[in-house]
Amino acid sequence: MYLGTQVAARDDDDYRIFAQLGVKHISADPPGKPSSWTLADIERHRDKVESFGLILDMIQLPLPSQPIEKASYPDILLAGPDRDRQIDAVCHMIENVAAAGIPAVKYNLNLIGIPRTPDEPGRGGSMNASFRWDKTDQQAAPGLAGVLSEDENWERIDYFLERVVPVAASNRVRLACHPHDPYTPPGYRGVTRVLGTVEGLKKFVQMRENPYHGLNFCQGSIGEMLENPREEIDDIIRWFGERNKIFNVHFRNIRGGKLSFMETFPDEGDMDMVRSARIYREVGYKYMLMPDHVPTVSGKDPSATAFAFCYGYIAALLQVLESA
Repeated sequence: MYLGTQVAARDDDDYRIFAQLGVKHISADPPGKPSSWTLADIERHRDKVESFGLILDMIQLPLPSQPIEKASYPDILLAGPDRDRQIDAVCHMIENVAAAGIPAVKYNLNLIGIPRTPDEPGRGGSMNASFRWDKTDQQAAPGLAGVLSEDENWERIDYFLERVVPVAASNRVRLACHPHDPYTPPGYRGVTRVLGTVEGLKKFVQMRENPYHGLNFCQGSIGEMLENPREEIDDIIRWFGERNKIFNVHFRNIRGGKLSFMETFPDEGDMDMVRSARIYREVGYKYMLMPDHVPTVSGKDPSATAFAFCYGYIAALLQVLESA
């Protein structure tokens, strides 16, 4: 396994900075609207990334973490009239990704986005994203998806996987799906988020089972599903890792757990990230380990500063594991 990033480069200097910090492997998207990317766009983007001495490991399919109201292809999850054409467009993009020599894609199957409550102060006055169920509008009205049962949600996901997984497999492109973030009680905003529990994620990776069908394993999001993340996360990493269902890792920590947590830097949350890294290695995980959702810090370039800390933390951790 190796250090990676999914932070979008703002300009060419950011690509240079990744290389200078030793972040050689990246997930980065071509410019423009994802639904408009052609093979030429993807190849041009790959060539640019490689010109900085970097490796383009992954791009995002046009299935984002945003609410369905902002999705490029909403009918896939809404079972709308344009669903088949939109799934065909995703399949065609996977074929283009393969033709460009990119080995993996990440995606979300998200209807209500990433619910959060107001940021809270963290270490040294940083501001950290949080979710407190008792501070949410628990009776919030459904969005565009309306009221959706668990069974119907699974049926729509299966309809997508039935069409897309064989295309990914025949093109040898790994499909890495992100969990729902965070766990929310059944029926919140009209939806039961079936990928917001560990059992749901286990069911998901066993549907249309294939070596190219797995997870963008967000350790932070999975910690948010648990009563005791520190004690429970080890066996969960092992379950998915031993089955080769982890295709990317968001190496993110939290303080708290199910329905009440604050995001943190990796070194200060409740999960033992050193122990987690050892388990990823133990199960043979061999792809990117990347930071995600960093706290907001002070300074002229707060996001870059916070991510730079995380890159250094992960790089040092990987060196220790290599020398062990």
